[in-house]
Amino acid sequence: MRKHLLALALASAALTATAWAEEPYEIKIEFKDGKASPTELVVPTGKKIRVVVSNTGSQAVEFESTQLRKEKVLGPGVTSSVILAPLSAGEYTWFDDFHQTTAKGKIIAK
Repeated sequence: MRKHLLALALASAALTATAWAEEPYEIKIEFKDGKASPTELVVPTGKKIRVVVSNTGSQAVEFESTQLRKEKVLGPGVTSSVILAPLSAGEYTWFDDFHQTTAKGKIIAK
């Protein structure tokens, strides 16, 4: 029984290591003067995700997701990224903390 549990643990660790070693799936969100585009992004489950956020407007923005526990503040003209751990199937909301009513969306993991 112990050998089976050890083999299962090693196989699980190998799969997790493989998922982290792969190049992340990349999505992009552009923020401009209180608006964001696109507002819905579909990503695969089980892969790391790189979210590239660009601020092409004249005001500061903050990409934030409480569900994903990520936030990134960008000044005007700045591009940066955040890495998300592999996601389970579902919808994960995000918003611009400085423009919460006009710049928000979701990441859909399928």
